[in-house]
Amino acid sequence: MKTGLLYVVASPIGNLSDLSPRAIEILSSVHIIAAEDTRVSSKILNKHSIDKKCISYHDKNENAKFEKLIILLKQGNDIALISDAGTPCISDPGYRVINAARKNNIDVVTVPGPSSITAALSISGLPSDCFYFEGFLPKKKGRKTKLEYLETMNCSIIIFESPNRIIKTLLDISKYFGNRVVSVCREMTKLYEQNYFGYINKVLEELESSTIKGEFVIIVARDGYSID
Repeated sequence: MKTGLLYVVASPIGNLSDLSPRAIEILSSVHIIAAEDTRVSSKILNKHSIDKKCISYHDKNENAKFEKLIILLKQGNDIALISDAGTPCISDPGYRVINAARKNNIDVVTVPGPSSITAALSISGLPSDCFYFEGFLPKKKGRKTKLEYLETMNCSIIIFESPNRIIKTLLDISKYFGNRVVSVCREMTKLYEQNYFGYINKVLEELESSTIKGEFVIIVARDGYSID
């Protein structure tokens, strides 16, 4: 029996209209959709009248479920993997099933689209010829070591952060990096999208005087980059 295909489908990072025509076509044609959060994904699927079997596939159950997905693929089922927002496997679950699919000679097909990394970088106004994606910093153990390592990198650095930790993280970056130039994006593609740009001390002042909500993408310029 011919194995099914595993599609890695990028989903909107905010604006539901950003789902590509090809993504709609694939999601409408597969047998199963493996979603990080079926409740979140249902909003996207309902908007585009996609009625398919959805199963939950997230960080906490990935170890238990990826083998089941491989069995389904071997049985000839086409499966689409989607995350809550953006491209799967970028600080989101998906690595294990994709790795297992490769080892079992199951074809993995990308359906590219939205990514908060490239979206934030594209509007940052910071050098994009060379960048490093860190994702979320360690909350406690290893945080100091990680920040000291990142400080040495001669490129733009991309960091994810939550609203309740954004101020602490910017203060830590200022402590270890100095008063670097940063671009901080909030709620990209959504109604209340905002972008803060400038030296980190200035951005901190702006954030501390505003209501902090939504997810953040921080881009830190390399040492020596100036906007003066």
